Parts: sequence; C-alpha cells; structure tokens
Amino acid sequence: MAGNTFGSIFRITTFGESHGTGLGVVIDGCPAGIPIKLEKIQEALDKRRPGAAVNGIKTAAVTQRNEPDKAEILSGVFEEKSEGTPIAIEIRNTSQHSKDYGNLVNTFRPGHADYVYDAKYGFRDYRGGGRASGRETAARVAAGAVASMFLEAQGISVKAYTLRAAGIQCTKKDFAEIEQNSMRAPDSEAAKAMEAKIEEFRAKGDSAGGIIECTVKGVPAGLGEPVFDKLDAEIAKAVLSIGAVKGIEFGLGFAAADSTGSQDNDTMSVKDGKPSFNTNNAGGILGGISNGNDIVFRLAVKPVPSIFLPQNTISRSGTEYSDTSLEIKGRHDVCLCPRIVPVVEAMTSIVLADMILRNRASR
Repeated sequence: MAGNTFGSIFRITTFGESHGTGLGVVIDGCPAGIPIKLEKIQEALDKRRPGAAVNGIKTAAVTQRNEPDKAEILSGVFEEKSEGTPIAIEIRNTSQHSKDYGNLVNTFRPGHADYVYDAKYGFRDYRGGGRASGRETAARVAAGAVASMFLEAQGISVKAYTLRAAGIQCTKKDFAEIEQNSMRAPDSEAAKAMEAKIEEFRAKGDSAGGIIECTVKGVPAGLGEPVFDKLDAEIAKAVLSIGAVKGIEFGLGFAAADSTGSQDNDTMSVKDGKPSFNTNNAGGILGGISNGNDIVFRLAVKPVPSIFLPQNTISRSGTEYSDTSLEIKGRHDVCLCPRIVPVVEAMTSIVLADMILRNRASR
C-alpha cells in the first residue's frame, strides 16, 4: 500500500491496523540534538486515546474502547536527545473486540471506506476498518509530538480546539478553557451544550459532526514554497488526510468569496520598526508563504459513520452484489471533534517542522 509516508525532509511513515498487534511510526530527518521526552509523547497520545477523560471528565462523544496507548521509543533517541537517525515509536493494541465486526466480512458500512478498499485491493481487513480506522492516527500523534518538541525550540506553538459541534457554536475563545471541558472547546458553556446535544444523538443511536479551528503562533515570515508546495497547500494535504475531515479554510476562508478586495486585503504598516499587518484575513499565509501573522484555519469534521441505526447497504459474494440492511455493533465515537483536536495539532506540527528544515536551503 503506497501513500504511508508524509513530508520531504522531516518525513514520517506510519504502519499498523486498528485490530492488529499494534501501530507505529518511523520518523526520518529529525535533526540531532533535539530534546525528546517520552512523557511528552505520552501526554499527546493520552489526549487522543480512546476511553480517555479530559481533565478527569468522561465525554459522551467518544468510544468506550479503552486503550492505554503506551508509547515505546525503539530507536533514534539516546539520553533524551534525538540522534539524527530514524526515530521509531511503537504503540501496542490491547483492547480489540474483533468479534464486533463479524457481520462485516462481506457487507459494506455506509459512510466508511469498506467498499472503496474492497474495490481497490480485492479484499479488506474488516476488523474496525484496518488502515482506514481512526486508530491509525495514534501513530501520527506520536510523530507530531516529536515535531512539536522541535518547534518549541523555534518559539512556535500549535493549538487546535473544537469551535462547533452538534450544531452548537462557541461564542468566545478562551484557550485556558480548552482542556477544562470534555469537548476541548475554548468556551466551556458552549461545551456543556455540545455535550447535551451529543448525548441526545447517542441515545438515538445517531452521531454528529463539527468544526475544528487551529491557531499557530510564533511562525516567522518566509515558510513555504511559492508554487506546488505552498504552506497552506501542505497543511491542507496534511489535515485532509485525516479520515473524517471533509473541508478546510484559512483566515476569512469561504467568506472571502462574498467580500471585496478592499475588505479582504490585509493592509500593512510599520510597528516598532517592523512590517506588520493590520488584519489577518489571509490566515497568516500569502502566496503560499507565511507572513508572520498567526496561522489560522478551520476544518469540517463529518458525523461519525458508525451509527446504531438500521441502514440500507450492499454485500458481496464472489463477484455478485446484493442489497441488504445493516445494524452496526461495537464501540464507536458519537462525535470525533475532541479526539481529532490532537491529530490536527500533530499534522500541523509535522508540516511546520518540515517547512523549517526545507527553508534552511533557501538562502
């Protein structure tokens, strides 16, 4: 299977399946001498892992599958510093309930990658979706934690959060509240309303989607390539590679289509002797290159396709297809937003680490 590697200089390759022995990632291109703390990798994984609580609060949004997601560094780190050699990290699966997927051997779940995997490869790992499972993102989060430790030395921070879920919108952005509620929202009151609505969906056997926003601070002007490898294009590719993400916008985003040039342009002035932008409609990126403003983007997360309601679908027997109905079993998220937040941070960190290293060859 191609397409398991991401990045040019800071490169990651993930491996493993949802119900296999485990998952992992090999990180190549990380410079030597970067402080690498296993506890920081584990902290990032704990934010994403199934069964985890946010600030001690269990959420109705996420699956009841309980995985420790314990990370083990196999290579590339000595005395808590990167060696400049490939860093391999492994995460074992311990709570597979593969029997929950026995009715999916020849039946395709609506909204999942089951049919397209079967069409591409001729068969598939039906236990939890195999490589198409959201569990694959654990490996990305581990790699992103390494990237974030590199970015930390550059004064760059990446913060994602739930802006909207189950139709409920945050009305304020207080970053101090993100890890104080189960939805990882910057508005704890809105988070309570989100949880209440999600509980309604859970009780009905249905699911919900939402919007994640990400703000990156400390990025200098000049990161990104001017044509095919634009910074926003690379971030978009990274974020859209997350299974449930269906759209992305930067800065003013799609609202720019209804604005005028005089409204959309970020005018400039000199502050403290340095170039400055008076607004940030561009979301921190111009011509595919960072302009020194905060990078701000939002992504649309679709409703969880694993719902506990009867659905019409098809099944395959040999080369023949037939209509059927399906009721999904098992342990599934109701809304992915809280668990996608750390994945968005990870993929964004990986892109920025790669772009910083690429930029070192620009002049």
